[in-house]
Amino acid sequence: MSRLRSSRASRQADTSAGRVQIPDKLYFRIGEVSELTETKAYVLRYWETEFPSLRPVKSHSGHRRYRRQDVELVLEIRRLLYQKGFTIEGARKQLSNHAREDREGKSAPDSSQLKAIRRELQSVLTILSRK
Repeated sequence: MSRLRSSRASRQADTSAGRVQIPDKLYFRIGEVSELTETKAYVLRYWETEFPSLRPVKSHSGHRRYRRQDVELVLEIRRLLYQKGFTIEGARKQLSNHAREDREGKSAPDSSQLKAIRRELQSVLTILSRK
């Protein structure tokens, strides 16, 4: 029993330290996200109702399909709630503050940057069209 507890504790430490390896996939099922984040599926469904930014797309059959950014958001929500001790409302505000800071901190590229990007893309297109 103590061995089980120690392995569970080490998994939680890895999750809490942000060392979760998210596989390189486009979509994840709720069971996969539950396992990756060590969060029960019913908790994930509840968080969808409480956090507007957590909105996995649904397949034609109604199954949830989480993207990588959704999995990362679940990990952040989990960290705020379980490690930092935020309430649901506090975590929601914290996430919206982070999103606002990200939007304000990132400036739009100027015209010279856009021209350089365009030149690079045209050179890549030229290389690809030769093959």
